[in-house]
Amino acid sequence: MNLVNISMFALGLALFLYMIGSITYGVTVMGKRYSKHDANTHERKWGRRSIIITLAAFGLHAVYFILRWISAGHIPNSNMFEYLVLLAGLITIAFLILFAIYRTPVLGMFALPVTVVILIYASVYPWQTSPLIPQLQSNLLIIHVTTAALGEAFFAIGFAAGFIHLVRTVNYAGTGKTERREQRGLELVFWVILVFIGFVLMHFLFKGLGYQAEFNYPTEERGEVITKNVTYSMPPIVGPHQYEKVSMDTFLGTSEPWVEAPGWLKGINSASKLNTIIWSLLSGTALYWLVRLILRRKIGAAVQPATKDLDPELLDEISYRSIAIGFPIFTLGALIFAMIWAQIAWSRFWGWDPKEVWALITWLFYSYYLHIRLSKGWIGKPSSWLAVVGFIIVMFTLIGVNLLIAGLHAYAGV
Repeated sequence: MNLVNISMFALGLALFLYMIGSITYGVTVMGKRYSKHDANTHERKWGRRSIIITLAAFGLHAVYFILRWISAGHIPNSNMFEYLVLLAGLITIAFLILFAIYRTPVLGMFALPVTVVILIYASVYPWQTSPLIPQLQSNLLIIHVTTAALGEAFFAIGFAAGFIHLVRTVNYAGTGKTERREQRGLELVFWVILVFIGFVLMHFLFKGLGYQAEFNYPTEERGEVITKNVTYSMPPIVGPHQYEKVSMDTFLGTSEPWVEAPGWLKGINSASKLNTIIWSLLSGTALYWLVRLILRRKIGAAVQPATKDLDPELLDEISYRSIAIGFPIFTLGALIFAMIWAQIAWSRFWGWDPKEVWALITWLFYSYYLHIRLSKGWIGKPSSWLAVVGFIIVMFTLIGVNLLIAGLHAYAGV
């Protein structure tokens, strides 16, 4: 086994331990009522086990990072797989920092599941190492990307705490206009989460089936029309504009894409990315209604009883503190260091690249969050809603921009 394979094995073990840790933190917090010990003894006993598992998982995560760095010859944060794995590790660091402040296992119950989801999502991207393009061969890349990811990691903790605060406090028994609006908003968040899960399930389903479709399509680069090739790993609901089929496995009795992408859809493999988005929305929606059918009620209403032992004020405080810590770190990484690196790599501080614009939108949103909370006293549910929306913007900046919009950061989607 080479270093990359060993590092991937270590990462797989880390993911397994993160999953176990997510369960043990849940037992720590919600198992008190079923324990033969008193609540304090139960929490101390299971909390100690949970933190040991977390540290072991993080140790394996660090082994992956070091071995991959040695193998690749550069810090592993240059493509989508590496960045997401880095983000997952930094979320664990953010959790450990906040755990040192609050000393409550409630943190682990919602922080580790976020780490697990992001690692599983990372697995759908190619994990092989590749040389850096010249513009990325800079020490500032380490500073810019790592600090931006660390800021996003604290935002992720703020999101998780805010989300669970909403699950705990939204009144599912209410029938008033405000209550119904909050219920619909929370169900929308559950749907967004299931869209991510649905995409992962569809990816591995079709990968397991060995599905493949290949097309040639014309595209314009520097005023010259050239032919490019694209391979689909999911059945092509949307084929490339003016495509020429090379090969395509039959799906639902058809061996042609259902529709052809419009000519105005520009960007690297834009049609295949649109196809991915459509499959994600369809599978996530189907999964949402399947869960609703099984539960026979709204997902939030079914999950809410499991949160009744949690302190809403503590959740709100953790959410705010996480974002307050993450904001200056994100400011340094995603804006200040990014502009310095952009000057070195692209000879300009700011170029209105889509990722740059959305990083600015993210920064402005969290600036508003902190302003409105401190100046207007928005605590509790209003603050939690902003924490949830903010992280959705973060994930769109990280993933959605790469899928929907072409730009200088498009390499990260490869």
